Amino acid sequence: MSWPHPREGAAPLEVCIATLERLVAYPTVSADSNYALIAYLAELLQEAGARVEILSDAAAAKANLWATLGPDEPGGLVLSGHTDVVPVDDQDWSSDPFILREEGGRLYGRGTCDMKGFIAACIAALPAFAAGERRSPIHFAFTYDEEVGCVGARHLVEHLRAVGAKPAMALIGEPTRLHIVDGHKGCCEYTTRFHGAEGHGSRPELGVNAVEYAARYVARLMALRAELAASPPAGSAFLPPHTTISVGALTGGVAHNVIPGLAQVDWEMRPVAWDDAIRVKAVLERYCAEELLPEMQAVTRAAGIETDVIGEVVALEPRETNGARDLVASVLGANGTELVSFGTEAGLFQEIGLDAVVCGPGSIEQAHKPDEWIAVSELERALSLLHGIAAKV
Repeated sequence: MSWPHPREGAAPLEVCIATLERLVAYPTVSADSNYALIAYLAELLQEAGARVEILSDAAAAKANLWATLGPDEPGGLVLSGHTDVVPVDDQDWSSDPFILREEGGRLYGRGTCDMKGFIAACIAALPAFAAGERRSPIHFAFTYDEEVGCVGARHLVEHLRAVGAKPAMALIGEPTRLHIVDGHKGCCEYTTRFHGAEGHGSRPELGVNAVEYAARYVARLMALRAELAASPPAGSAFLPPHTTISVGALTGGVAHNVIPGLAQVDWEMRPVAWDDAIRVKAVLERYCAEELLPEMQAVTRAAGIETDVIGEVVALEPRETNGARDLVASVLGANGTELVSFGTEAGLFQEIGLDAVVCGPGSIEQAHKPDEWIAVSELERALSLLHGIAAKV
């Protein structure tokens, strides 16, 4: 389909909605490529005068976009958003999730809230950022695979570190209803697989029951969860205040009377402090090495346990000094900040030395659901924020 640009002289909100319509039409589910959407954004940024880099992943299947307006020097602000969306399979949508629908002041479609609405607002604000001679650079970071472990953002910050790029601040436009968020927990996802030995159910001692060992592993996870809940960090303002562990799935087995040879545990951890994550992983590694594996391999040396890291997203730590938070607060006229339990790419930018804040249009309550939506009024407020930032940096 050929898409026209918004009409010349269109108001920023009209440009924003037209851009969002185009972005939603790209079905950039994390399992699929985002190249077409990245190419579209690159074209718009180049037309605005930005210097654009398209940074492919190792398989050349997906890409990050890094673009800069203004002087080629350290400092400035990064406006960051992820281009991937969660699947729509088995969700009961009222209309095609990849065709933008407006009704009652709301814009419906997959990604409208999380987080193509913010990206569209960035594009609509390009004239304000490109006007005149910039005192400091404005960078645009549009990434892939945030929804499956912030994979693209990790590659992006590695690239920035490698080339010596040193922006000063980052604004991550995840949906916070334009509330200022300066802290969130980390998010770590793992899959642990158990390789046992099948056999007849009548002689369990002759096999290695992978499901039973997986169940014992889950029990250890639950014991760790209780220990963490009993000792939250002093003064933690998170809800809940401690590091959490959750088991998403335990699968394995083929029949009542067959000793299962394979089992899998999918689990996650949301650390308040990274030391908690290090401790949990060390305890589990020791538990497997000293208790579970010796028992399993006493029956067969082929038995084993392996854990795959699906994603490890570092926390965004609230800090007394945070220029990005202060910049956004000065534009919004807001004093308070919030903490959230969901993860973002912000901690990765903080990790390489940037002041980082999360603030964007829409509510996380609409994200990942059927009939995902964002209010037009939220896009208007986002545009006001971005135009205010353009006047200050």
